Amino acid sequence: MGATTAGALPAPPAAVPRAQMLGFLAMVFGMFMAILDIQIVASSIAEIQAGLSAAPEEASWVQTSYLVAEIVMIPLSGFLSRLWSTRVLFVASCLGFTAFSLACALATSLPEMIVFRALQGFLGGAMIPTVFATSYLLFQGAQRVRMSLLIGLTATLAPTIGPTLGGWITETFSWHWLFLVNVPIGLAVAGAVWRLLDIDRGDRRLLARFDWWGLLSMAGFLGCLEYVLEEGPRSDWLEDGTIAAVAAICAASGVLFLWRAFAAAEPVVRLRAFRDRNFALGCGFSLLMGMGLYGAVYLVPLFLARVRGYDALQIGEVMAVTGLFMLLGAPYAGLAARLLDLRAVLALGLAMFGVSIRMTAGLTAESGFWDLALPLGLRGFAMMFVMLPINQITLGTLPAAEVKNASGLYNLMRNLGGAVGLAAINTLATERGFLYRQQMAGQVTWDRPGATAYLDTLTNALALRMDLAEAERAALEIVRQVVGREATVLAYNDILLALGGLFILAVPLVLLLRPVKADGFGGGH
Repeated sequence: MGATTAGALPAPPAAVPRAQMLGFLAMVFGMFMAILDIQIVASSIAEIQAGLSAAPEEASWVQTSYLVAEIVMIPLSGFLSRLWSTRVLFVASCLGFTAFSLACALATSLPEMIVFRALQGFLGGAMIPTVFATSYLLFQGAQRVRMSLLIGLTATLAPTIGPTLGGWITETFSWHWLFLVNVPIGLAVAGAVWRLLDIDRGDRRLLARFDWWGLLSMAGFLGCLEYVLEEGPRSDWLEDGTIAAVAAICAASGVLFLWRAFAAAEPVVRLRAFRDRNFALGCGFSLLMGMGLYGAVYLVPLFLARVRGYDALQIGEVMAVTGLFMLLGAPYAGLAARLLDLRAVLALGLAMFGVSIRMTAGLTAESGFWDLALPLGLRGFAMMFVMLPINQITLGTLPAAEVKNASGLYNLMRNLGGAVGLAAINTLATERGFLYRQQMAGQVTWDRPGATAYLDTLTNALALRMDLAEAERAALEIVRQVVGREATVLAYNDILLALGGLFILAVPLVLLLRPVKADGFGGGH
């Protein structure tokens, strides 16, 4: 397909040439790298912290800085794609991501790492929505269904395997290779896309009307919101002066951003796509999916590490079940999308996802691979039944000219859902864990025969290896640890029950959607 005139969007051809197909697959691989890098450092924070001589609470910014910057770029990508063209934006994004991946590997201090990670996330963030938009501009019919499956699989598999892959790379080589591995791949992806894929032309005239106040207010709003959601659970939310100040900046920036979005001649982000009912509801489902995807990927490994004491590779063996069943579920989701109403497929996926998370809520201090295999497998299978119809329903009824901008908003909602979900999980884990520890501590007292008998048994066993006074202290410490462990498990189960309930409660909302054909092209209405 040849390039079009400035600002024009072509209707997708019946068959995509081989070269453009290869270029699009390279784009998908670039998107995989960008999403993977959100979570790839999660299991290696301790090693990075040690390598940069940073404090534990400071090292978390290695992950947070990437998220904050990426979440600003995602909605901006729609404007930049119209300004420069899809090919130029993607290649520039990929090369920037690659350059700052190398910079991260060479960082010698935490401030350097935070700056480089922020630039890596900001520049690489445009790859994600660009791929979603390109799939709608390039494909139609059964090809679009297959490409939507591929994108959905990539977007959900990357954060699922990120911590496992990162742990393996760090243990086998060093944490530097978490970033160095991106360099040859990023160069190859950028070269392939530049050579093989050219589907539109940019309109440089848009730059003269660029809304700089809109950009600054959007960056302030989204960046401060991400900061508050990340740091709030650790800092007692608005009780902390810094969090309160950043929240105030967030609110003021949000008001200014909304005003500029409607008042500016050429706003940074066009919010008019939300007038489309399917797009608005689809963004809501994407927000929910982000909560479930990132929340579940975060919480189950956290349980395995803190309660069961698993290392990164052992956690990977358990979590691999989800990835395997995602691959198994993809063809069935594609078949269902062709044979059934997409709304029915989405309802089925939401229900299965909710049930799978609630099944996971039966955790005990002894839960292992075989206890988690079924719910994790069902969750992986359900993901494809959610992602495929959400992609089609959200973008499938929009005019082609709005797809680029809408794709950025749609992907933003998924990342915001992840941020909201993780903040809620950390807050609930702290509050519910404290509540359960208080309740259980009231049951482990000297006037409880069962508690004193258990303590005596522990003391007698330990007294075989140490003197009696040390054995008594050690026995009390073990009881304290057991109480803390059981309180943590109960808190995690509460969170999983609530998260699963959200998905089940969302099922009736599917009835509000308009029907969309799986092989249709957004044409407006």
